[in-house]
Formats: sequence, structure tokens, C-alpha cells
Amino acid sequence: MKIPEALSKARYNWFPDHVLGEVLSKRWADNAVPLLFLLLTIVVLDHLIPNFLSPQSLSDSGRQMGEFLIIVCGISIVMMAGGIDLSIGSNYALCALAAVGVVNLLQWPIPVAFVIAVGIGAVFGAFNGVLIGFFKLRAFLTTLVTLVIGRAVYDIALVQFGTAIQLAYRDSPVWDFIGDGSIRLFPVSLIAAIAILVTAHIFLSRSRPGWHITAIGGSRRSAFNTGIDVRKTVFWTYVISGACCGIAGFLFGARLNGTGPGTGINLEILALTACVVGGISLGGGRGSIAKGVLGALIVLTINNSLIRMGYHSGTNQMVLGLMLAIAVILDIRWLKNRQKVLHNVYVAPVYTSMGPAPSALPGSGTPYALNHRLSETEIIGLGEIEGPEDVILDEDDHLYCGTRHGDIVRYFAPEYRESEIYAHIGGFPLGLAFDRDGSLKVCVGAMGLYSVSPDRRVERLSAETNRSWLSVVDDARLRDPNDLDIGSDGRIYFTDSTTRYDAHEWATDSVENRPTGRVLVYDPEIGRTRTLLRRLNYPNGVCMAHDGESFFFAESWECRVNRYWYRGPEAGRLECVIRDMPGYPDNINRASDGTYWMAWLGMRTPTFDLMLRRPGARRRMTRRLPKDDWLFPNINTGGVVKFDESGRILTTLGDLGGKHHPMVTSMREHKGYLYVGGILNNRIGRYKLDGANAYWTGMSSYRGRAP
Repeated sequence: MKIPEALSKARYNWFPDHVLGEVLSKRWADNAVPLLFLLLTIVVLDHLIPNFLSPQSLSDSGRQMGEFLIIVCGISIVMMAGGIDLSIGSNYALCALAAVGVVNLLQWPIPVAFVIAVGIGAVFGAFNGVLIGFFKLRAFLTTLVTLVIGRAVYDIALVQFGTAIQLAYRDSPVWDFIGDGSIRLFPVSLIAAIAILVTAHIFLSRSRPGWHITAIGGSRRSAFNTGIDVRKTVFWTYVISGACCGIAGFLFGARLNGTGPGTGINLEILALTACVVGGISLGGGRGSIAKGVLGALIVLTINNSLIRMGYHSGTNQMVLGLMLAIAVILDIRWLKNRQKVLHNVYVAPVYTSMGPAPSALPGSGTPYALNHRLSETEIIGLGEIEGPEDVILDEDDHLYCGTRHGDIVRYFAPEYRESEIYAHIGGFPLGLAFDRDGSLKVCVGAMGLYSVSPDRRVERLSAETNRSWLSVVDDARLRDPNDLDIGSDGRIYFTDSTTRYDAHEWATDSVENRPTGRVLVYDPEIGRTRTLLRRLNYPNGVCMAHDGESFFFAESWECRVNRYWYRGPEAGRLECVIRDMPGYPDNINRASDGTYWMAWLGMRTPTFDLMLRRPGARRRMTRRLPKDDWLFPNINTGGVVKFDESGRILTTLGDLGGKHHPMVTSMREHKGYLYVGGILNNRIGRYKLDGANAYWTGMSSYRGRAP
């Protein structure tokens, strides 16, 4: 290897460029910036303020923080539904005054005071919800008006009853404990806030009403068209926000045992800034409780620290205004350019050096030399099917294939002119295999492993496997289940070609050429899937060897075939049996003479082989050119290859003229014929094999019966 290529390999293969794109693609990535900012803020303030992180200081701050977190929780839910609530300051002040008045002036029980405070807050929120949800008034103007009205009502009530409330006194250990008590150094208000935040997180992320809130924030029209009651859901978000104000106001009243003219002033600015700084979108549909918590911690920490350092309220307001302005700009710009940024950083090609390939040109004299023999195939289902990626036959000689419409189609023997939809699965059915009980096992792209019983009942067997500890992307989810076969132990062995891209993005995966594929095994006894082999370069076709102890599988972008022993004395051994082929291998299946058939979905070209050694050029290509102009593997010409257990090539079939099957992804031998499928074809081919066993079937071979 030349020095420039060695440096290129070291740069692109060992430097984890792909991690940045994977992180930015995650929903939690938006939390990274506010979290880092929070940590930096704490470090700086701890240096500037003596005893900033002392237990007593944290305990005192925790009481106020608990109340503020509850307020932020409520407004976060409103904002995720696409609304805004500017009236929380007035609502909060009214609830606090009511709680103190009920406890001190009326001498009613503490639980009654809590119910009244929460009730007032919920009714206040319901008033907003009716106007905004049912009467469809603008949230900004409506809550601005209720802010003014609520503040006026509070000021009148404070003038009327404030002195009497302040002069009244009630000796209540429960009231004092709620305001000043702690449980293991944790203030009561903070414990209450944590409980509410956890409940809200579960509500938003795990319940149907929570999903409805996010859906409405994303697009009210689309949510309405899907049957969501938009008006009622919006109404309840304001009720929840008002109830949160009631809880926080009750805790505030218990902490100070009174209220004043400044209670709740500018609280809406603090809460709104916290939400936006945390990453909750002003447009709705994007955000989480965790984001609101981060923003609240940042905003309240800075605000209180400025007060402790002696800055007046004008400075606080200026800092909050600047934070809000910057957060709004970042929110709008990031929301607008997120996909553009991901496009520029996600695809991270690596250096790959393919070995010289034997020629596949006709007359070249190599075992790989293609021909025109597949042009002689008999055509089945021309124009009736789209994308028969894999084909298979049952004991009654009926022919099955998947289609890009999500159907399994069955053609009836012996003429194969009549057909029916055997089952509808959805997605894109790819690899097929019959189990011993007659059920059809199917790999469905982007969906998982499925089973179709003899009575046509569709069942999902697996959609996930064990997750890698160090993986940023969720590699527990099956993204591109491709081909499968069933071992002598009853387990299903199948490939998941890539963990970074879905099935339809195979071209992007080929350009990146990063080994992210794997071989998995599903155990029907326990109903679980585990990962058997990792770091494979687009693993594809799987075929059980005749020995009943191993299987072959292809790595398409590496142009090689491997053999893995899953049982017996050599269990766990992996061996490459064919490497550096001139074609890209796809599905592999058994042949009647004890050998194996393999599909070539396309052929290598010198240009793309060169590009594989130029990861920088491929990277620039993905960033500067539209996808239609990318250079990726040629899949317009392929063929069928037969090989033995040592990897020796025995037969090659092709259709270089493109008459019937220039591109092949699967083939099955059955009673002297070879049935050919292709993921881009609209037909199935049947080719007569000279000298093949006219009674041999794949099912008899797997079940150990003589044909």
C-alpha cells in the first residue's frame, strides 16, 4: 500500500467521523448543548460565589427550584402542543394567595388548601383552554389578556385580604414541613417536582394522549385528519399547565407563609426562557420534559446567582432577554437546517481496497465468464409483480415471491399462469424460507422477521436484538433484514445488512462502505433474537450447508462469501471461502448435486473500485452532488454462479443482452429448473437445467428425504 493510501486509510477508518452524524440524528442530541452549558455555568459560578455548592446552599435553592420545575413542566406540555401560556405568573400568584388564605385566615385543613389552590389553577387554565382550544383564539394574545386580568384580580384580592392573611397565624407542623422540611436533605418541593416530572415524562412518551399532544404540535391539520380530537387535547394542555401553577403556588405559600405584590412577576419570562433554552421548540412538536428541566436549571441558577452577586433586577432581565433571543435564533435556525447539517455530516465513507477481480467477460476463459444463457428463461408473471427479490417453491410445486407492495404472491403449478395474494405483510418482503411445519418465514425490510402459517396467519417473530453497549445508533432495531435460512437445530439464521440505513438506502450504504451489518439468530424455543456476527460489510444471502453444522453467507460490498460453523466440533469458526469476485453476491441456495447457487446482483467496475480507495472523494460527492448523480455499484448486469464447498466456481449463467434477467438477486433449483428473481424485475424466470435431478426439491433436501 502506498503512503498516501495508508494515510487515507488511517484517517477515514480510524477517526470516528460517523459518530457526529449519529449523535446529531438522535432526539436526545438537542439536550447535549444545554447540558454542557449547565455544567459550564455551575463550574464558573462555583468559582465566583463562595459556598455555591454547599449542602445548605443547594437545599435552599432546591425549594425554589422544585416550584419552578413544576411551572416549567406545565408550560412545556403546552408548548409541545404548539401553544404558549403567558398567564402562568398571574395564575401562580392567585393560587399562592388562595393557599395561604385558606390555611391562615380560614384555618381550613391543609389538604383542602391544596385542593383549592390546584382547583383555582386548573379553572384558570381551563378558561385559557376553552378560548384557545374550542374558540380557536390565538394563544399569545389570549394568555396575554388573561395575564393582565389575573394580575388585576390578584392585586385587588391582595389589597382586600393581604393584611388579614399576613396578621393571621396558624401553628401547623404539616404546613411548616411542606414549606421548610426535607427528606434526606431533599426539600419536599423538590421531591414533589421530581414525582411530577417523572409522571409527565411517562405521560408524554408512553401514553396515547401524550403522543397526541406531540402530534398536534407537529401539525394540527395532520393530527385532525388522523382522528385526534385537537380541540379537546389543546384544552387539557392548558388545564394541566394551570394545575401545575396551583401545585407550585401551594408550595410557595407553604415556604413563605405569605405573598406580596411581586409574587409571580416575570415568572412567565423565566419559564418561557427555560423551555426555549432547554430545546423545546416554539413551533411545537419537538421537545421533552428533560429539555424543560435542563432549561429550568440553567435559567434559575443564573438568575439566583446574579442576585447573590449583588446585581439588580435590570441586569437579570437583560441577561434573561439575551438568553431568550439567542435560544430563539438557535431554535429556528437548527429546526430549519437540521436535515441539511445531517446530510453534510452523516455519510462517512471509509477506505476499502478490493483485490483484483478475475474477468467476467465472455470468452475470457475464467470460471466467472458470463454468457447469454439466462436470456433463454421462460417468463412467469410478466408485469403482474414488482420486485420479486426472492423466490421459493413448496412441496406442491407452487411458486412464491414477495413484492414491493408488501404482498406474498403464490403462482399455482404447473403452468404458473394463475396467481393469488397468499398473504399481505406490509413493508418489502425479501428473503423467504419454509420451515418444517409448513410455515413461510420472511425477512421484511425495515420491519423484522415474520412468519406466515399454513392457514395464512401473519405473525411477527422479531424486530430487535441485543443492543451494543458502545453503539450510538439504536442497533437493537432491525433496519434491513435481508435473507434467512433455517438450521438443523430449528433456529432461524438471518442477516441484517446495515444498522445505519434502511433497506431502500442501500446505495448510500454502498458508498459509505462501512462494515455495520451482522448475522443474527432467532430461537423459536424462547422467542428471542441475538447477534451472532458483527462488523460485516452488507451481509446478504444465507444458506445452510449440506453438513447440517454450518452455513454460507455473502458480504455484498466485499464481493466475498463466508462460511460459519454454528454447531459441531468447529462451532464458532468463520472462514472466507470466496473472495474478490467480479460480481456483488446476493442470495445463496442449495443445488441438487450437493453444491450451491449464488446470485450476482451487479458487477464490479474499475471506476467504483478506484473510488473505494478514495474516501475523501466519495465524501465530497455525497455533499456536493444530488443522489441521482452519485457513483455507486452497477446493478444493471448480474447473473447466477454455482460453487462447491471449497469455493470453486463450477457454472456461471448470465443475460448480458438484457433480454430477461440482467439483474438477479435470487434463484431456486426445483425439479430440474432454476427459478430466478430480481428486486428490480417485474417477472420471474424459469430456466431448464441440463442434467439436473428432475425430482430434487429444496424442501426434501432440508428434511433429509430422498427425492
